[in-house]
Amino acid sequence: MRLRQKQQPIVTVEELFRKYIINGEVYAQDELLFLIDLVQIFRPKKVKNIKRISIEELLTYLTQNPSDSLAFTKYLKSLLVNRKFSRMISDAGILQDSDFIYEIKKRLSAKILPFQPDKDTFEYILNQVFYKHTDSEWINKIPEGQLLSLFDILQFNDIFSSTKDESILAELMASMGLITQRMSGRAMESYLIRMVPEYSHFESPFLAFENEFLLIEHNLRQGNMHYITPEDLNYKQLLILHKQCIDFVNQAFKNSSKYGISLKVNQSLLRIRQQLQRVRILLSLLVVSNELDKKKNSIYLVLKLIEYNCYKNNVTKLIGESTQLISYEITQHTAKTGEHYITNTAKEYWDMFKTAMGAGVVVGFLCVFKVLLSKADTSALGFAFLYSLNYAFGFVLIYLLGFTLATKQPAMTAAALIKAIEDGMKQHLKVNDGDKHIAFAKLFARLFRSQFIAFIGNVILAFPIALLVVWLIDMATGINIVDTKWHTLLEDSSPIHSPGLLHAAIAGVFLFLSGLISGSVANKQKHNRVYYRIQEHPWLKRNLGIRKTKNIANWVENKWPGLMSNIWFGIFMGSASSIGIFIGLNIDVRHITFVSGNIALGLYGADFAVNNSMLIWAFIGLWSFGFVNFIVSFSLSLGLAFRSRNIPWTEVFPLIRSIWIHFKNFPAEFFFPVKGSMITTEKKEEEKVKSEN
Repeated sequence: MRLRQKQQPIVTVEELFRKYIINGEVYAQDELLFLIDLVQIFRPKKVKNIKRISIEELLTYLTQNPSDSLAFTKYLKSLLVNRKFSRMISDAGILQDSDFIYEIKKRLSAKILPFQPDKDTFEYILNQVFYKHTDSEWINKIPEGQLLSLFDILQFNDIFSSTKDESILAELMASMGLITQRMSGRAMESYLIRMVPEYSHFESPFLAFENEFLLIEHNLRQGNMHYITPEDLNYKQLLILHKQCIDFVNQAFKNSSKYGISLKVNQSLLRIRQQLQRVRILLSLLVVSNELDKKKNSIYLVLKLIEYNCYKNNVTKLIGESTQLISYEITQHTAKTGEHYITNTAKEYWDMFKTAMGAGVVVGFLCVFKVLLSKADTSALGFAFLYSLNYAFGFVLIYLLGFTLATKQPAMTAAALIKAIEDGMKQHLKVNDGDKHIAFAKLFARLFRSQFIAFIGNVILAFPIALLVVWLIDMATGINIVDTKWHTLLEDSSPIHSPGLLHAAIAGVFLFLSGLISGSVANKQKHNRVYYRIQEHPWLKRNLGIRKTKNIANWVENKWPGLMSNIWFGIFMGSASSIGIFIGLNIDVRHITFVSGNIALGLYGADFAVNNSMLIWAFIGLWSFGFVNFIVSFSLSLGLAFRSRNIPWTEVFPLIRSIWIHFKNFPAEFFFPVKGSMITTEKKEEEKVKSEN
């Protein structure tokens, strides 16, 4: 925690020095108070709005008051003498474990209750003095010339004056040695070597890098010069080996598309990459071309120490780096799957309509089954289980029969659209901004009409099938199973008589999560080589034969991700209401296809004696819920795909503009497959886009 004083804040350097320096000596209740208050004078309230921080006031005062300058120098040197920092350089801001959740928890807890190192370390001083995460930003805005002047006024020695065990240079080399050893050991782990079979027949570049650094360290300790020159052959060789280590990590990340990647492997590779970046910066501190470089490197070391300490508990950067590649691999799977959800020809369009009708039939039965299950005498947990079983069974059946549930499309197609955006952005040097997203606008039109016909197919049969099934039950048993629930079913279908839009958004989130699960399972299967392990399973091959075993492997590879996705989507849908009851919130789901079936059941339960207002609002709710299902699921999926491919959010606006222009020019393409329009109107469209710009 920051040490505070009850006195009025000091606003000038002169006031500060008069307070703490008496008769050439520094007096303070705590040894760090003087330095804390000095930093507070120059620390700006808003760092981002300031381009330059000047410490000219401090330099002027020290120059005009030699005795105070001498006292201040003695004070700083007494604070810094024998302060250890090697572990700080090797650890601060670098992943300490391959466990992502543990790392997140550790950093979050450190933000609330910061870890306080021992008082004999340099990290303790930084924690007390530069305790704000923005301190590194404004410190780096101080002109280099002013920092050099301060270095000279305080008569500090550079870091190259000694290589003794307690010296700064020895600490620096010890931390670099520790980093190289850690990298070398981690890179030899079997789960990392498996990611780069290209290096299996070569000596580890990390081991060679470690040996080369040990040679340089020995020369620095034993030689007369305690620094490296840019022409040093060992230094040049070290840079080559450093490049090879980077290539090793990059190749491992690149191979993730071939072998898949787990979070543990991802974190281990990230840690090695961070260590390589750290050791490269530290290595540059040892390189000296002239005498001025010695001072500059000494100052730069302090600036880097402040930076590492300020950002050691950064959670946002950790999450960003850790999830980017995993999200990329997940969306890669959904991109391949999503291509099948976007129709192109008229035949594909009507085939989509037929498969959507098939899903509507299944959902019609599920709506009735849910009403029957609601009459069970059980707890909220029991209802969660029964409803989840009903939904999961239905969704799995839809998936295995090859039917199409309309709202499953957005989560799968977003990544396919990203591919079109990337292809357009690659052409930006050849065409202007208005032209580069034409392909995306055309693809979006295909997606929109595919989603439109899938909605129609789902709804057009879910309604009559639910009506038919409940009528048959009534005819067979003489019991109208919805005679007491019809009002609730219709009211829940209205966007003004219930929080249905919110519940539709929750369903959209679940749709997004189910797509995420599908990609995650596919990535994990690839990384664990599930296909190969089943294909070569000795017991299966002996008892089922090679061909059947291979067919099983193919089925698991192609169907298992979708199967798990649909099972979990069913669990999400079935347990949402019970979870809402448990936590005391109005949580539920509204899905367009199920709302269609529920309206049919509500009408039958009311014996079709429903006022026009309720009926109109129910049908308005049907389509508004479908739109919310689509837009929420699609937006989340598109956001993940943007994030995974580092596409800037500024691209959203030209994308929307391209879609709008395409819609104005060819509105029919957003609803029906127009024959030949994709080819014959291309030049006409491009001319219109250019004229709009």
